[in-house]
Formats: sequence, C-alpha cells, structure tokens
Amino acid sequence: MAFNAYAAKHAKARLEPFRYEPKPLASDEVEIAISHCGICHSDVHLVDGEWGDWFPLVPGHEIVGTIAAGKAFAPGERVGVGWQCSSCGECEYCRAGEEVLCSKNEATCQGNFGGFADRIRVNERFAFRIPDELPTESAAPLLCGGVTVYTPLRTHAGMGSRVGVIGIGGLGHLALQFARAIGCEVTAFSRVADKEPEARGFGAHHFLTGDPARGSLDLILNTAHASPDMETYLRALRPKGVFCQLGASPLPLVVPATPLITGSLSVRGSAIGSPSIIREMLAFAARHGIAATTRVVPMREANEALDTTRRNLARYRMVLAN
Repeated sequence: MAFNAYAAKHAKARLEPFRYEPKPLASDEVEIAISHCGICHSDVHLVDGEWGDWFPLVPGHEIVGTIAAGKAFAPGERVGVGWQCSSCGECEYCRAGEEVLCSKNEATCQGNFGGFADRIRVNERFAFRIPDELPTESAAPLLCGGVTVYTPLRTHAGMGSRVGVIGIGGLGHLALQFARAIGCEVTAFSRVADKEPEARGFGAHHFLTGDPARGSLDLILNTAHASPDMETYLRALRPKGVFCQLGASPLPLVVPATPLITGSLSVRGSAIGSPSIIREMLAFAARHGIAATTRVVPMREANEALDTTRRNLARYRMVLAN
C-alpha cells in the first residue's frame, strides 16, 4: 500500500491510501521493503502541485529498507534510495559518473511512485548499501538532504575554507555537520535567534542573524527556500568565492554584476549527487558520526508529518516509519 495525492490544482492536498500493481521486476531492478522514508520539502512542492501535475503521485525519496528481490544485493541487505532512481547509463554524463545530468534520468517520486509506501522498485545502480554505523531513521534524510549539501562542499570547500550556511533547517543542519567535519570554519545564518545553541551543536563556529562581514567567506550555501539579498552575500565572498543555491526558491535570484565581476565570483546551483558521490557521502557520514536530527512517526500519519514540514516546523527532518 502507498499514500497517493490526487489533488493537482490546489495547495495543501491530502494523501489517501492507494493500492497499485507494479510492473514486473526488470532484470536490472531491485525491490525494496521500505522501513523508513524522510520527508523533504520537495515532497511538499510535489503534493501541493507547485511543480506541475504529476498526479497520481506517491511522494517520498529519502528511502531506507531491505532488499526483497533482485540480483545485485543479498536478500535482507539494508539499502537506501534518493531522488534519482534511474538513468540511461550510456550518455556522456552517465559514462563520466554524472548520472544526475542525464537527459533520461528518472526521479523516484516524479513520474514514478515513491517512498510513502510499503515497497518500491528502482534500478539497482541507484540503491546504496547503508553503512552499519548509520541508524536507519537518521540515515534516510542523507539520501537527499545529505548529498545535496555534501556535493558542493566537496567541490568548493576543504580544510580551512570559510563556509556560510543560510537557513538552519533540514538541509542546513546537515550542511553544518558536513562542513565542520571537512575542517571548514563554519558560520550559520538564521532569522531565528533561538536556533543558535543547536546550530553551534551541529558544528557552527559563528552564528549570525544579521549581515555577514565583507570578504569573510569562501563559499555560501543557501539552503533556505527563499532568495536572499544577493548583493549583501556576494560582497561577503572573498575573491573567487562561490554562492551556491540549494533551496528551491519560487523567486528569481537577482545577481548584481559589479561584485560578481570585480571579485571573479561564481553563482551556481547544485542538486543531489551521482551514485558515486552518494556512496562517498554515506561513508563520510559513517566515519564522522553525521546524522539527521529526526522525529519519527508512523507512515499512517503521513499527512500530519507532511504538514509539519509544509509549515517549516520540523526540527529537523520528519521521517515516516512502516
């Protein structure tokens, strides 16, 4: 059984129980008995119809469970699935290990039925063994939220880098942990002053509710679902610094040309990561004890948990358990 949202034209749609007969298991697929599924804000966007009409829709793409069928893993092995469930495997991007850029990539819950369910079938290349050190409920959000912040950090940061994280939520609390473990000097930005103790606990050296100092950061990760004052944050970057947008803001980024040009700055986005990066991220998280802070509720409470995420009240990830 799965939970399916049918309402495509209005906000705050509700999920209803939904039974469907899956296609036959392909030779390169695995079937996973789902134990836990995290709730990402992307699920809210999909359920509320903000990303188009994908209905009928079964949300969920931060999945952990055990192998029920398939040739690539032993029965009962614990595996995870993130946003992407397939790619062509043949194009220039797939051959280069950048499957996320494949024009034929498939999303786990956008055009396919996702993880608010008992079971799921995905291409075996997009199922990942979960290290023994990672508890299931806190590992699930790493499959999307974790790799989303890890990918730009591994690309643009290293030991001693000065990293700013905007938004201390589902993505932000993981970004602080990864950045600290990499060896960065970490600054957390939040409009909510009472998040300071937790932000420092996650790894922040500094906590700001106001504007950053000019020329103080090498990399800024905007994990918030909002478009900030780009002039302020670009001026906070050091020469050749990078501003990376991770939150799916409905508004455009307004990028002033002058600081961009004079500082040789970059503004970019980043989405999830390739299978090799996901495996690397999971191993890194296991070595450094990085885990999502979660509130676990039964799968039958999916509507209530989804609404908690919708209202930005999750601290810091809602996780559904079968």
